[in-house]
Amino acid sequence: MSFLVFILGLVFGSFVSALSYRLPLGISFVSGRSFCPKCNRKISWYDNIPLLSFIILGGKCRNCGKKISYRYPIIELSTALGFILIYSFGQGRTLSIPLLLFVFIVLEVIFIIDLEHKVIFDGLTYLLFIFFLTTSLFIKDQNFYLNLLIAFSLSLFLLFLHLVTKGHGMGLGDVKLALPLGFFMGFPLGVLWIFISFLTGAILGVILILIGKAKFGKQIPFGPFLVFSFWLVFLFGEKLILFLR
Repeated sequence: MSFLVFILGLVFGSFVSALSYRLPLGISFVSGRSFCPKCNRKISWYDNIPLLSFIILGGKCRNCGKKISYRYPIIELSTALGFILIYSFGQGRTLSIPLLLFVFIVLEVIFIIDLEHKVIFDGLTYLLFIFFLTTSLFIKDQNFYLNLLIAFSLSLFLLFLHLVTKGHGMGLGDVKLALPLGFFMGFPLGVLWIFISFLTGAILGVILILIGKAKFGKQIPFGPFLVFSFWLVFLFGEKLILFLR
């Protein structure tokens, strides 16, 4: 079963890589075959098998011979590993495994686009918020209003940072993303999630500065840290709280 989940992850990883590439460029992801961004030639189905085609082709386009970006196999493999983690540690949660995988896909798209373009599309954030609200009402979650309070509190906190730093330390996309993720986390996991997001962001920021890849005052997208920390806390948050105690 784990092998099948891994293969399914590779397939959806191919979709994620295409969606995260096309969405910022305004290219339709509903119709149209995959194409090489270097020569614009359409890619045949046998050259579009997730991960396997990249290996067989030696990382080069069959038509133009130019190198294929490593973003595609990395995204495909990362999605497959993410599927495995959720399948292994997500059993018995509030949401079923298929619903958790749906959330994973949406958040991965947000992660990639913010990392590459420093923007979080409102449509993806609203999709998550409506999804979490609907599922919470459907299962009659007793913490609905408390989670809603936590969501707006965390979002207002990030909005405060956005206003204080005049948008340089925190983007409005991050402020909006805190609503669905904070609602799903609730209390106390929501507080831990924000804390770890800032902690991981600070650690990576210092590392980038030390190796000369970033400078003080240079904006670093915060969305990827929110997404990474979300899954870290969701899967292992209870153990982290016990460890901190």
